[in-house]
Amino acid sequence: MRATTTVLLIEQDAKRQKELTTILTFMDWKPVLISPENTDRALSAIDNQPSFIMLGQAGSDDARSVLDEVRAKFPEIPVLLLEQQGESPSLVLTTDERHNSSLKYPFRQTELTEALYRAKSSGTRSFRESSDSTLELFRSLVGNSIGVRKVRQLIQQVADSTANVLILGESGTGKEVVARNLHYHSARRGPFVPVNCGAIPADLLESELFGHEKGAFTGAISARQGRFEMAEGGTLFLDEIGDMSLPMQVKLLRVLQERTFERVGSNKSITANARIIAATHRSLEELIKEGKFREDLYYRLNVFPIEMPPLRERTEDIPMLIDELITRIEHEKRSSVRFTPDAINTLCRYAWPGNVRELSNLIERLAIMYPCGVVDVADLPVKFHSGTATAHSAEENSLVPSADAVRLPFEGFDLKQHLNNLEYALIKQAMEESNGVVAHAAKRLNLRRTTLVEKLRKYGLQRRDREPEEEHTTSL
Repeated sequence: MRATTTVLLIEQDAKRQKELTTILTFMDWKPVLISPENTDRALSAIDNQPSFIMLGQAGSDDARSVLDEVRAKFPEIPVLLLEQQGESPSLVLTTDERHNSSLKYPFRQTELTEALYRAKSSGTRSFRESSDSTLELFRSLVGNSIGVRKVRQLIQQVADSTANVLILGESGTGKEVVARNLHYHSARRGPFVPVNCGAIPADLLESELFGHEKGAFTGAISARQGRFEMAEGGTLFLDEIGDMSLPMQVKLLRVLQERTFERVGSNKSITANARIIAATHRSLEELIKEGKFREDLYYRLNVFPIEMPPLRERTEDIPMLIDELITRIEHEKRSSVRFTPDAINTLCRYAWPGNVRELSNLIERLAIMYPCGVVDVADLPVKFHSGTATAHSAEENSLVPSADAVRLPFEGFDLKQHLNNLEYALIKQAMEESNGVVAHAAKRLNLRRTTLVEKLRKYGLQRRDREPEEEHTTSL
């Protein structure tokens, strides 16, 4: 059963209490309501440590005294102080107060997430939640789409297990992020050791994984530990396992079966005490058919598969991802940048062949180009607002998502603006692919030519002034 993140909610106002309960429940968090008048007694009855505390209106009680009572019980748990928009705060935080952050009410989900990060990073000791919490997941797993929520659930289910995990997904989707989360939430206290099997030459990979003794081969001037030894008591992450050579696959299979290995140039067996997590962007089933991957190794690795969805299948997560990537840049004090709603809608229509990695690179580039500025559609690279660049095949060129793929963002959005942006992109694509001939574009869009002309005027799109079809027509 999936564990739930616990939130202590201290709120006097009944209406806000109900609204906050609804919001937290929607985000798969479990709110525990506490009355400000009986804070001390209510806190003493709580045995399990919450993930964070949300302090709203304290009624007749002094907000400072309520906060002090909370801090006495949970000194290291983040506290979010809710402040009403347009009103003076009831409590002023001092610079030496750790793990506290304020949040204007009402708020968006992204604002809540950012406030939590601020609260957790404000202390001198790093805050860590229990292994069943979703808040400490690394930022590239931010999102509320069905795909990401399923990945979180699978991580929680298998994190404390010793089973081998195979992470599947396209390049740039965040497979290593999933692997690090599995290690982070497991009971293993050893290191997380990544190895890119595709980046190391086949003749060196054996030494890289198992280590070697002095004189084992030319250039081995001293003994060296391998990655299996480095990962003692921790996790060994084998990235791009599909690029591993067949001879190395045999040796890896032996380690997985016998849990022992030998350094190159040695006959002394060493016990392997590392959890194996593998990842690949390739289809191992197809490689098996081609004779390039061992079937027995595949079944050894594929005990618990986790598939990371591509970004084009979780476009509703893009606004939250953008916020988190900007927060990361700001935290590193490199720069900052903001996006207009139109720019975000445009990015949501892009196919993202490079997935989250491509989005991260774009945000970093725009933060350099427009430091502390606001990016609009015109400021984006041409490929992002060009209709023909939003996909790479006839099937992908369809900008209309299926009903199952459409999910309303938690914070809501401007439906009219979204539909206008979608209409604009489709009309622009049809005109470009029809070389500016209105009649041809209208046929592709199943519109009357006069209707399309009016829409072109509405959006300020250019068309050919004289078309063969229009030579003998009257003015529109």
